[in-house]
Amino acid sequence: MSRRLNNGYCIPLIGLGIHKLVHAEEIRQVVKLAIDAGYRHFDCAWIYGTEAAVAKAIHEKIKEGVITREDVYITTKVWNNYHQRKDVVEKLRESLQEMKLCYVDLYLIHWPLGFKVSANSLPLNEGHSAYSDVDYVETWRGMEDCVYLGYTRSIGLANFNSEQINRILKNANIIPTVNHIEVHPRLNQKKMIQFCAQRNILVTGYCPLGINEMSGVPNFPEPTICDEKIDEIARKHHKTAAQVVLNYLISLGICVVTRCSNQFRIREHIDIFDFQLDPQDVEYLDSCNRNQRICAFSAFVDHKYYPFRLEF
Repeated sequence: MSRRLNNGYCIPLIGLGIHKLVHAEEIRQVVKLAIDAGYRHFDCAWIYGTEAAVAKAIHEKIKEGVITREDVYITTKVWNNYHQRKDVVEKLRESLQEMKLCYVDLYLIHWPLGFKVSANSLPLNEGHSAYSDVDYVETWRGMEDCVYLGYTRSIGLANFNSEQINRILKNANIIPTVNHIEVHPRLNQKKMIQFCAQRNILVTGYCPLGINEMSGVPNFPEPTICDEKIDEIARKHHKTAAQVVLNYLISLGICVVTRCSNQFRIREHIDIFDFQLDPQDVEYLDSCNRNQRICAFSAFVDHKYYPFRLEF
């Protein structure tokens, strides 16, 4: 199942995010398992260092005759050190060489805030000296260049707030297709989803289960899949709590990108289309919203383009 973007291309509703896996062989095996399970949407980024391994698995499955290149939807993202217009194009060209591809399906600006090219990729202790003042509108010009050059079919944003999106729209020759943001029941993003829908921009949601490497840390938001009431809803539908949450998020009109690495979870997360939540189930899941953000990127809250100072 898929959703149609504003440029006519379709994006699969469920994607597999390839982020924290370390070894290339592990990544390759996970992607191949996912393809066999039915996944056709793979979410990468330069900063993850996973592009080559993901593409290798895809090429192997193409060679086996399981899929064609047109069957799969590949996303990657330009990182914060490369926000200058020329660097945006160059980094995608490098990614395509790494992946041995002619194009990606979707290219995103990973964050609206930028770092200097000379800074570390995650300059946690460098302060303002690491910050770039390159305007993300200039970055968007580079994204548009990538479309004109045929390096990507679609371009979009990630982690942009409503004011930043409006500013892009006022200056864009090509309208963003996507805003890729954190979405889960503790942060259901309904206002942002509606805002984007009114502008014909699709939301894709990451961290949909409310879990990342910080889960389990004291004072960190508890994932809703640990909620006893959601577990009760899941048993009623003969599903798991994760399947209930993913089904709920899809019902909000978005796509989701989930992360998992074992065969059971891979199959579990895509098996969500054969049931419908009852109105009271949806009402409870709606009530779980606390506007609790997992990926706040708060080390860079003093950057002038930091996106999370607004409500949405």
